[in-house]
Amino acid sequence: MAEFQTSVTTGEVRLSYVHLFQPYGRPGQEPRYSVTLLIPKTDIATKQRIDAAIAAAIEKGVATVWGGARPPQPKIPIHDGDGLRPNGEPFGPECRGHWVMTASTKQQPQVVDAQLNPILDQTRVYSGVYGRVHINFFPFSNSGNRGIGAGLGPVQILRDGEPLGNRVTAEQAFGAAPIPAAPTPQPAYGQPAAYPQAAPQPAYGQPAAYPQPPAAPAPQTMPQPQIDPITGKPLQGGVWGI
Repeated sequence: MAEFQTSVTTGEVRLSYVHLFQPYGRPGQEPRYSVTLLIPKTDIATKQRIDAAIAAAIEKGVATVWGGARPPQPKIPIHDGDGLRPNGEPFGPECRGHWVMTASTKQQPQVVDAQLNPILDQTRVYSGVYGRVHINFFPFSNSGNRGIGAGLGPVQILRDGEPLGNRVTAEQAFGAAPIPAAPTPQPAYGQPAAYPQAAPQPAYGQPAAYPQPPAAPAPQTMPQPQIDPITGKPLQGGVWGI
């Protein structure tokens, strides 16, 4: 049996509609782990590898699930972000200049960082982040629909990007952190806390000491005239006895 090269590891792509830690499904659909890839059109090498892998998956479908007949127009999972979605609606502005593709799986994929360490902090993986993705293309035949699906493999997160959608950072939501107030000095271990000193209280049975008013100035007295001890008359600036 021929060997079909249906797997691709992308170059750097932008991730959107990220569901890598919890499966997601619309009502009536089976929940799956999934992510949408925004592949820059400038990455020609990745697009060529994807086209070759899809062609190999089509040949695999002819040899297996399609009973030896190639569908006239098999559905493929990659779309032009500058065009329209399969439902006829335009893609979002973040898709311009990109090829757009969604890959999914029933099994939770591995999610690692640039050093291949598992990412446990789920906040590091969001719509808008950049990374690389391993994809396996496969043929399907379901209720008359024949085409190629994209199976999601391991995901490597490379660097941060501007979040897509309504995701905001804590700084954007709450502003800059306030300047912390200076801490109140604490007493040394084993020492009592320093509190404001209260005024001393009088001994039991003694009246309270209240502030005393300032002393009134001494009354002014008129100078008394000097008396001559001899004549008994007031001196008028003269000499005694005269």
